[in-house]
Amino acid sequence: YQRRVHGDCLPPSCDVGSLPVGEYLFNPLAANISINGQTFTEWFINDYVFGPTGGSNPNVSGFFFDDLFEATGPTEYEAHVAEDLGLNSTQLKVVSAAYSQYMGEVYKALLARGKFSWQQLWTGQAVGLGSTCPRPLVTNTTCAQALRSLCTPDSPAQTRAMMYAFAPGNCGTNPANLTEVESDLANFLLVRGPHAWLGHGWLGCGRHYDYPEVLNLDYGEPTGLCYETAANSSVFRRDWTKSTIEMDCNTYTPRITFK
Repeated sequence: YQRRVHGDCLPPSCDVGSLPVGEYLFNPLAANISINGQTFTEWFINDYVFGPTGGSNPNVSGFFFDDLFEATGPTEYEAHVAEDLGLNSTQLKVVSAAYSQYMGEVYKALLARGKFSWQQLWTGQAVGLGSTCPRPLVTNTTCAQALRSLCTPDSPAQTRAMMYAFAPGNCGTNPANLTEVESDLANFLLVRGPHAWLGHGWLGCGRHYDYPEVLNLDYGEPTGLCYETAANSSVFRRDWTKSTIEMDCNTYTPRITFK
């Protein structure tokens, strides 16, 4: 919108009646204050997230929460939002912590009620939420090291719901021109656990998304974890009921052989 000073709009850009549109945000610091017998957190979970057009609707199985209140301020807001809100760096961190606290209650409620959200996916992060710009978890430069880590029973790839992105990932992929499909698919099949997805993060609605035919093939079910064929060979294999998946990290060469 057009701005004269921080938070001001030139008419009629922000004219919605008696109250001008500015930077309206929920106040996380008030999340546990009760009004009419209900806290904000209770309202947000029970009435908003699980309202009739949300989690209580049988057609809704999951959520994508956009955006965040980070320690530097709310994401995707006008650059002067902290100044407009009158918050210094210390106060922003306090508000961010309060936001994380009530959103933690939201994530627990989702699981308890049989729902899920993108932010609960494992996208390779050590801690925190799943990225909306995920990446391939195995690359040419990290191949052997990454597979040695991911081919273990306690790897997050096995114990969590994993989102694995086509290369190069990080929201920099051209979905109409996937350049490493064979490598991405082989690495995904090597490391995936019971709950896993291969695809893209947020790249926009007006894009062409290629759908390689290899994604329609039946590779069977894994009979065990991936393993290195010999000590420090840098060649990794995983047996599936209908195929054998291999990646030679020495040359970054994938091989998928059907039985």
